[in-house]
Amino acid sequence: MRTALVQFASSLDPAENLETIGRTLAPISAGEVDLVVLPEAVMCDFGPPEFDVTNVSQPLDGPFVQFLAAEARRLDAHIVAGMFETHDDKPFNTVVAVGPSGDVQATYRKIHLFDSFGYRESERFTAGPIEPCVIEINGETWGVLTCYDLRFPELARALIDAGAEGLIVPAAWLAGPNKSFQWETLLAARAIENVCPVIAVGQSGPTYSGHSQVIGALGERLARAGLEPEVLVVEVDPAQTASARETNPALRMRRLRS
Repeated sequence: MRTALVQFASSLDPAENLETIGRTLAPISAGEVDLVVLPEAVMCDFGPPEFDVTNVSQPLDGPFVQFLAAEARRLDAHIVAGMFETHDDKPFNTVVAVGPSGDVQATYRKIHLFDSFGYRESERFTAGPIEPCVIEINGETWGVLTCYDLRFPELARALIDAGAEGLIVPAAWLAGPNKSFQWETLLAARAIENVCPVIAVGQSGPTYSGHSQVIGALGERLARAGLEPEVLVVEVDPAQTASARETNPALRMRRLRS
């Protein structure tokens, strides 16, 4: 599965972000990739705590998803990206997955809101329902989680139990002391403990930690971006996951459930 990891920092202007996404994806031709992954909040940045995300939120049939649908059709590829989805109360922090036909395959509404490190995401967003989100890409099943979810191994394991053979993690991982180390360590841990590849795409610095990357099913790093805006195109081979799970059959050896 040929995958484009698109790392950049979004602004507070959704129209400007659409222009950036379009300009970044323009060099990619139809059939060159199977999957494009964009960061969390790529529709619009979170901004300062006083920034009203409700005013920029959009429904799933709004301009942002319509744009992704057009790009997915042009590329004949799946696109996974983060947005702020309109809700009756506070918006959802949503990851939307659009298929090559332009149809919305799935939406994942962030379960674990980032109420940590002095930040209060729950004051601005509504937590999503507690249910795993999986999507099909070229006959393989992938689980979707986002950013702070990475710190909760039980969610990744629930996705594996729902049939996921790999994990996709759009993020806007805030920069700070040891934050990049934590990001990279947790990505490797989720890959190793679930014996599955992890495709992780974050926003670039300096506000965020960057370092988008792909981790293989045995914990090997297949590709890694730096802090600056960057596009990585990486081949992720599902056959390597099956091989890794024969080498390390840990998932079959669990004894904490009947």
